[in-house]
Amino acid sequence: MFDDNEVYIGTRSAWGDDVPCALHQKDRRQHLYTIGQTGTGKSSLLCNLITQDIALGHGIGLIDPHGDLAEAVLANIPSHRVNDVVYFNPADTEYPIGLNLLENVPEEQRNLVASGIVATLKGIWPDFFGPRMEYILLSSILALLDCENTSILGIQRMLVDEKYRSWVLRQVTNPSVRAFWFGEFARYDKRFLAEAIAPIQNKIGQLVLAPTTRNILGQIKSGFDTRFIIDNKRIFIASLSKGRLGDDKANLLGAILLTLFQLSAMRRTDIPEHERNDFHLYIDEFQSFSTTSFVSILSEARKYRLCLTLSHQYIKQLPQSLQDGIFGNVGTLISLRVGQSDATVLSEQFGGGLVPRHFTDLGNHRACVKQLSGGEYGEPFFCDMYPPVDMRCGKREQIIKTSRQRYGTKRDVVEERIERWMNQDISGH
Repeated sequence: MFDDNEVYIGTRSAWGDDVPCALHQKDRRQHLYTIGQTGTGKSSLLCNLITQDIALGHGIGLIDPHGDLAEAVLANIPSHRVNDVVYFNPADTEYPIGLNLLENVPEEQRNLVASGIVATLKGIWPDFFGPRMEYILLSSILALLDCENTSILGIQRMLVDEKYRSWVLRQVTNPSVRAFWFGEFARYDKRFLAEAIAPIQNKIGQLVLAPTTRNILGQIKSGFDTRFIIDNKRIFIASLSKGRLGDDKANLLGAILLTLFQLSAMRRTDIPEHERNDFHLYIDEFQSFSTTSFVSILSEARKYRLCLTLSHQYIKQLPQSLQDGIFGNVGTLISLRVGQSDATVLSEQFGGGLVPRHFTDLGNHRACVKQLSGGEYGEPFFCDMYPPVDMRCGKREQIIKTSRQRYGTKRDVVEERIERWMNQDISGH
């Protein structure tokens, strides 16, 4: 008998029969990790899980770096949940949806938010980060967080526009931030300053120059509220097609979205833990969006009822610290067919007498599962996954139109506002 507190991935052989393989809601709070080569069935598995969550009325988020999975999920959204959907597609340049990490952040959470933004940028551009750049960037963000009507585009202006910097600093109340800008920064000579801020100008400048990211990240007001999405069981779908956006932009936007969901979940301390509804965040090719704080997300997310489902292709995509974080914190592991080196690692993690060939010889849509059930691990088992669900609800165009109207802003309006801000003379303010 099927249970509303469970989702189903396929069937397994037990007691001479094929029985459903279910993941219970409580166990999903310990997160799910799935790995497998291209074409083995990962996307079908994710789509089936998401479709079930949507049908059960759960809140879900999807960050998809390719767009195909997002399209499949859109096709499966039933009529009664159309109004719950926020569809974020940066390739829709006519109606950009704003993402402002600096908007309305409570004073007691500004250090957390600033550190999260720095970790996000550092994760995307690790080779450009030294201690001084990180310090200047953190101080810039903390200063901007003390001001109204700012965005991360203000970082570059903060560094090169003395009048704008003075306007910002007049509003800063954080004594440590003021000490940096009026003390250390003010003592930099021109040559040292140019060298210190060049990497920041280079990377933030790329965001300013590219219309797609400028029109999303430069909006003062975000188009949606991730805390509202989590608390009210909404459906968030991000289609970050790398083929249309480019790797850097897709990775940056995905990492920002992940940071927003993490920070919003952590703000749920104002709700008693037993009253927090579960929110399922699915991240395909998650290594593209992982930051230096990702391990802490894994260890802390469950108490905020942020249930992660992570998917990717091979283990070497992950730094060792993240590998350790995955295998040390994730409750359920699902492996489809992998290569020899991954099979060696996975056979050790799964145990139960499994050897590498058990992972390299899997057929498509057949998986090896190490499942947390009732808070305890059973023996790993093989599972034949259900075929992809194709409900063809026919609501795709309605969803896209509704999201544009509710959450997006016309491009010419956005560009006019950003241009006005860039050229604004604030010397008299």
